[in-house]
Order: sequence, then C-alpha cells, then structure tokens
Amino acid sequence: MALKRRAKIDTNFSMASMTDVIFLLLIFFMITATVVMPNTIKLNLPQSKKETSAQPLSRVMIDKDLNYYVAFGNEKEKQVTFEQITPFLRECQTKSPDMYVALYADESVQYKDIVKILDIAGRNRFKLVIATRPTD
Repeated sequence: MALKRRAKIDTNFSMASMTDVIFLLLIFFMITATVVMPNTIKLNLPQSKKETSAQPLSRVMIDKDLNYYVAFGNEKEKQVTFEQITPFLRECQTKSPDMYVALYADESVQYKDIVKILDIAGRNRFKLVIATRPTD
C-alpha cells in the first residue's frame, strides 16, 4: 500500500513587510508634501532672459492707466472693459480650442490687476503665457 503524502502548504501570510513598506511610503509623502508647499511669503521673482516662446493666438494687454486691450490672431488690438475680456476669450477659444493667451502688462501695473486676468484664465482653463521683454 502506497501512502500518498500531501505537502502541507503554509497559508499564513506575514504582514510585517507590507506594513514596513506602507510606513515608508507614508513618511516619503509627508516629507515631499512640505517641499511642494513652500513658504509663500518670501518672494524673489526671476527676471526674463528670453522673449515668449509660445505662439499665442489671443492677446490681452493692460497699459499703465489700466485700460484693457484684446486681439485675436493678426487683428488689431481693440479697447474693451474688464467685463468684456471673458466673453472675448471664450469666443476665441471656439475658433481655436488649443489657443494660448498672451498677457502683456505694463511694468507699473499692480500685481492684483494681473491676478484678475490670471483668475479668468484659471476659471476657464485657458493656457496663459505672461509675455516679458528680455533684459539687456
């Protein structure tokens, strides 16, 4: 009589190594989260070395007197009110869905007025490029 022996399979699974991996991932994400959210109070804005490299289709200009001008493609700039900027850019987006919007602002324009245009672009998911002039 031949007795067949079945090999006994260990069905226990050790969670110790899995717990170590999860713990290390937790530490990694906690450390990288502090790097991603830097202290926003200290600002050292960079200077531009080159002109805008993207080819914008739409342009928004703000002069030193806070007059707003818009243009699409090769059109001539026309003066608009702040409230007319969003409908104009939406109309341009229907013409060209993957357009870039270039923002030209006089250097004397306050940052809060530039942020208003950035907010319009953010709400409508426009691709915005801030145009600068190169330093000599």
